[in-house]
Amino acid sequence: MQIDSGSGLIQGVRFVASPNCDVRPSGVTVDTLVIHSISLPPGNFGGPGVEQLFCNCLDIDAHPYYREIKDLKVSAHILIRRNGDIIQFVPLHLRAWHAGQSYCEGRTRVNDFSIGIELEGAENLPFEDPQYESLNRLTGLIQKLYPVITKERIYGHGDIAPGRKNDPGPMFDWTRYLAACT
Repeated sequence: MQIDSGSGLIQGVRFVASPNCDVRPSGVTVDTLVIHSISLPPGNFGGPGVEQLFCNCLDIDAHPYYREIKDLKVSAHILIRRNGDIIQFVPLHLRAWHAGQSYCEGRTRVNDFSIGIELEGAENLPFEDPQYESLNRLTGLIQKLYPVITKERIYGHGDIAPGRKNDPGPMFDWTRYLAACT
């Protein structure tokens, strides 16, 4: 697995183009990584819900919760499934719509300067070993392409949107993850 710096695509992983992205503002340096967690419907894994949400084709009749989020226009650069499979939705050089209203190191508009990685999971359940393995491998590749993203510049969604978000949640093992980061 490697990242093509020209296209911003991770070679060897499935790419599903999300329309929920745009060009980053001119002169912005990608220097932050944001870790999220998501499951759709909440607490359920392996289904098509996340992919459908990121592609604006969520079947609102598939689950009552989907009616609540039917108008969301969101994406992440990458989703890591419970089994460690990686799906990319937005090329890394583009701005994914993952952070929402957020604040990081004195800056707002965190989407402008960050890469968002979603882990398939829930805040009250442990994440799986294959997810940590894929996340660590992927983080290393991202850090090679964007060397200013050190482990001190990796945040959880709850860190940059406190009071609004909690993910990836207390079950995410930050010590384990960051020990493998440079």
